[in-house]
Amino acid sequence: MDIEGIHTILVWDLGGGTFDVSILELGDGLFEVKAVNGNTWLGGDDYDQRIVEHLADEFKRQYGIDLRQNRVALQRLKEVAEKAKIGLTDAERIRIRIPFLDAGQGSPKHWETTLSRAKFEELTQDLRQKMIGPTRQALADAGLEPQDIDRVILVGGSARMPAVRELVRELVGKEPYKDVHPDEVVAMGAAIQAGILTGEIRGKVLIDVTPLSLGIETQGGIFAKIIERNTTVPVSQGQIFTNAGDNQASMDIHVLQGERDMAIHNMTLDRFELAGIPAAPRGEARVEVTFDIDVNGILHVSAHDLYSGNSHQLRISPRFYGLPGDELGRMIEEAERNAEEDQRRRAEVEIGIKADNMVRAARQAVEEAGPNGDLSLADEVERGVLQVQAALASGDSEQIESRTQELEKLVKALRR
Repeated sequence: MDIEGIHTILVWDLGGGTFDVSILELGDGLFEVKAVNGNTWLGGDDYDQRIVEHLADEFKRQYGIDLRQNRVALQRLKEVAEKAKIGLTDAERIRIRIPFLDAGQGSPKHWETTLSRAKFEELTQDLRQKMIGPTRQALADAGLEPQDIDRVILVGGSARMPAVRELVRELVGKEPYKDVHPDEVVAMGAAIQAGILTGEIRGKVLIDVTPLSLGIETQGGIFAKIIERNTTVPVSQGQIFTNAGDNQASMDIHVLQGERDMAIHNMTLDRFELAGIPAAPRGEARVEVTFDIDVNGILHVSAHDLYSGNSHQLRISPRFYGLPGDELGRMIEEAERNAEEDQRRRAEVEIGIKADNMVRAARQAVEEAGPNGDLSLADEVERGVLQVQAALASGDSEQIESRTQELEKLVKALRR
């Protein structure tokens, strides 16, 4: 807390069920979160399970009995697995004893085996590899290189494993900071933040970031991000949107959070209707949608019609849009996994919207040209409209894009 100057801290939190990475800037009373990432399907329990599987395989090899089929015996394996993991933190090899083990079929009442640290690290090598990606992504999101990290803090009992500490040294090139107790650091941080919020601790401020992007659904079901993930809060950002149809009297503001390109794949936070929009042709209305997150994490969403002055707003508390770490990680991981497909789908929708707009522009150009215009060129534009509409009906994106480009050239020629 009393560190002098600005330091950049990398926090590795390997809990029972999740792995979380945070990058912070600390110093001069400021705690600023620069980026967060993680893996929701990785935690200390996964390391325990590898020992369980190994012990079950060993027992089956010796006695031909699969302890995984016996719920009582399997529970005994789970109990000793965690103890074995803890024991291997300080010892190169441990003896595992399971007294009064009754798996049936004449199995022994007492079973003993040994497990070396080298074998345990071999069994869990792929789990450690899963920690690398989120760490590199967090660094990239923060705009930092490994050498920019001043200290690494490990959190959670599983972070004590020698192989995990060695992985930190390989990735960052620094020894983990040892003056903070891995089992107490979270409680300390929560107490500090509570002290800041209640005013008992003065001269210190926590600057957090948004863990997921926030935005609204737009035409074609596209998710328009207004506040990007890892944006520092408090923050206020807005965008101007228009009407998707002629004489649209209201606008549905569908508020979402997530990282997917299409609204349907993200999480709905709330929705409201902005009514009283003046009648106007498609694309001429102007509605400013603003997202504002204050220091308490409260999200305020407002929609303001710039012509009529009508507005509407709602307030969303952190408990409604703040998600547990495992859910955050799942959504980010899902977005990364489906990024290519989402981009393809978004591109298809945008091509369709552009084609629809071009059909409208073409008809307007023909109307404006009137009987004194180039009639043969107007006929070509009409045929082009029919070709674009046929392409839209076919659903072939390449054909739609090609026909739209041809129609655009004809419209430009007609308007000269």
